[in-house]
Amino acid sequence: MILLETAQYNCPNCNARLKFTPETQELSCEYCGGSFTIEEIKNLFADREDIINGPADSENSDGTVSGEPSVSVEEEFENHTNLYQCSSCGAEIMCDDEQTALFCYYCHNPVILAGKLKGKYKPDKVIGFKVPRERALELFKNWCGRRRFIPASFKSEQQLEKMTGLYVPFWMANTLTQADYEGIGRQSRSWVSGSYRYTETKEYDVVRRGNILARGIPADGESKIDDELMEAIEPFDYSELRPFSMSYLSGFFADKYDVGKNEVFERIRDRANKASRKELKDTVTGYNSVSVRQERYEIKNTEWNYIMLPVWFMTYRYDGKLYEFAVNGQTGKLAGTPPLDKSRLTWFCTGIGAAVAAVIYVLGGLMG
Repeated sequence: MILLETAQYNCPNCNARLKFTPETQELSCEYCGGSFTIEEIKNLFADREDIINGPADSENSDGTVSGEPSVSVEEEFENHTNLYQCSSCGAEIMCDDEQTALFCYYCHNPVILAGKLKGKYKPDKVIGFKVPRERALELFKNWCGRRRFIPASFKSEQQLEKMTGLYVPFWMANTLTQADYEGIGRQSRSWVSGSYRYTETKEYDVVRRGNILARGIPADGESKIDDELMEAIEPFDYSELRPFSMSYLSGFFADKYDVGKNEVFERIRDRANKASRKELKDTVTGYNSVSVRQERYEIKNTEWNYIMLPVWFMTYRYDGKLYEFAVNGQTGKLAGTPPLDKSRLTWFCTGIGAAVAAVIYVLGGLMG
């Protein structure tokens, strides 16, 4: 196992652990009440920030790290399991390859695994949490309140404790698409003259060609989270993207990407094509109908950014199936699929049926 480098941010006043606070966008100390901006922390703890600027380990074509021998299947677990030592209580905690920020299980001390953020795994930018945990829980409870047949345990206090603030790795792409669109536009008019109705239809060639630039197309780089769920809580406000600093992660969980650019490119291409198609069709106006003869969209250039976006995340296993719920940690937009308590639904339907039967019986008695 590998003992990882860690980075922690202590309060300059009382030496307690600092945590990123969504409400103020600063790191705060819950003991002395101190509060510090990201820039102040970066200056005070420049040595911690420098950890992620070191060279990345180079990989061979077979996925092994240069200078290290190939490993057997039996050694794979050891090589993909890492340890960090908590500087607060001294415990050694095990984590997997993807985690980059977490808590000590024993003293709940926030720790950033800086060794995993080097080189290609260092994000370009980040959006800090703006929605506090209390607000995320309130949104979840309101969402549950509108759904009658969810299991009671889904909104229990034990389940609510699983709401986790997670920085999700995203690829953000700017694409240049060459678009080629041809169609037939029809204009029709009708009028009545004497005993006859006349209809005149004119057809026009509709041609659109050009290059379309789409900015900020996101695709999450985390295989363990459903892609459609992440798309459902969009959009994020990219105007609040900031240069990455590890201090944003303090007090939250974070993963590094395990889905690369080449693997998300198809998703990016699909979204870029849809955006290009809509952009072109919005320019085709003034016709009663338009039929497409051909259309072609081809991405000519893609610019990539690796970013971290804030998400409040919860999972729930019910009746052998895993359900996921997410809240956009910047805007508060939420999405998820609620589990269905079939016994509660059956009870409700049975109760309705019995009530209807009783009403019919009473009315029948009165009528008789």
